[in-house]
Amino acid sequence: MTTVELRTSIVAELDQMSVEMLESVQHYVRHLRRHARTVNKTAAKEEEVPDIVLSLLGAGTHVDDNDLNARKAYNEYLEEKYK
Repeated sequence: MTTVELRTSIVAELDQMSVEMLESVQHYVRHLRRHARTVNKTAAKEEEVPDIVLSLLGAGTHVDDNDLNARKAYNEYLEEKYK
């Protein structure tokens, strides 16, 4: 085998290896994305709302429907707080 034939053979093998490697990486990334999507969906369903978020949302306290932006409720809260 001549040097030119050897180099051509090596280049062809490297090209084939790079194509196979690229396909493997693409398959792996697709698998990761699919897995991440299912994990995110189940995690979002199972995740509890932290207490600090509930307190910021005013969980458990009812605000009147006609109370725009809960201003009346907030004013009542401040009046009660600073009595």
